[in-house]
Amino acid sequence: MTKPIILLSGPVGAGKTAVARQLAAMLPAPTACIEGDTFWFFITGATKKRTPSNFKMIMTSMTAAAVPYALYGYNVIVDFSTPPWFLDTARNVVSVRNVPLDYVVLRPSEKVCATRAAARPEGTIDDYTHYRELYQSFDGADRYTIQDDESDAITIATQIRDGLQAGTFRVP
Repeated sequence: MTKPIILLSGPVGAGKTAVARQLAAMLPAPTACIEGDTFWFFITGATKKRTPSNFKMIMTSMTAAAVPYALYGYNVIVDFSTPPWFLDTARNVVSVRNVPLDYVVLRPSEKVCATRAAARPEGTIDDYTHYRELYQSFDGADRYTIQDDESDAITIATQIRDGLQAGTFRVP
């Protein structure tokens, strides 16, 4: 039975990875969690730069990589800062095989994201200025967005699980 692919998205520092871990534990087995940042390591040499075309290629690749898991009955969580403008491409990638697609955007305030990014154990970001454009790219995704500065990862994962069951985050 084909399961959905869940694009768990949001700006840097939104708490995606912490929530993805909690959500993966809540979803019925089997579940696969794809951490999108690992796809940057597949690019080598001079082409490794974080260009817009590489960004789109990586999002397309991780979405395509999720399809076989979904077809084999895995709930799939793709943890990456996937902006709403990518949804048409994602829909095209999964529609070839009739895989359901859910899109969830975690979007606490920019201040909370910047504070979390600065406190990371790895990949610390002291100056969030460079990420403002990415933060703003999630404007207009209200239908899929959870804006919460206070709740912990378990609470947000529970909210997502319940929303997934209700079809709240399903991409048409």
